[in-house]
Amino acid sequence: MKLHFHTLCAALLLASLSTARADDFSLRSPTFQAEKSLPHAHVYNGFGCSGGNRSPALQWQNAPAGTKSFAITLYDPDAPTGSGWWHWVVYNIPAQVQALPEDAGNAKGQGLPVGAMQGRTDFGTPGFGGACPPAGTGAHRYVMTVHALKVEQLPVPADASPAMVGFMIHMNRLGSAVLQSSYGR
Repeated sequence: MKLHFHTLCAALLLASLSTARADDFSLRSPTFQAEKSLPHAHVYNGFGCSGGNRSPALQWQNAPAGTKSFAITLYDPDAPTGSGWWHWVVYNIPAQVQALPEDAGNAKGQGLPVGAMQGRTDFGTPGFGGACPPAGTGAHRYVMTVHALKVEQLPVPADASPAMVGFMIHMNRLGSAVLQSSYGR
């Protein structure tokens, strides 16, 4: 009986250490900051907005054990569509990558690591699409998430919808780290 108790205690300790490790997964950005309005650089250039339309520099650390790739999403849950608005979808980022430079999400994806793919956004094209809420709808939340995945590549076609990519991300996610900012006009 004593051996079983010690085995159980050891298993619980290991599980709590694993959980603490997953809780340490974090995402940072010098410009996309929690509780601050997005700077002009990350505002869309079109749809009545005139921003820089550059994706922010991002850094993440302490991914869960077993991570084989990353995906990044930027989502506005407050868009008046009934389903929100996908501003950026990047996936198949190699596991050894832990940062992206500013403007990595340009239409050509020149700042992305080899193998990374940008999915279509709700603007209809791949690449970063900055904040551009309709005038008079108040400040919208912009949720930037890095997802640690248990697969090296998501099994989606190159023209997959953001919803399909999101489904595959959720089916293969080991953990995620989130930054939320806001913007209104």
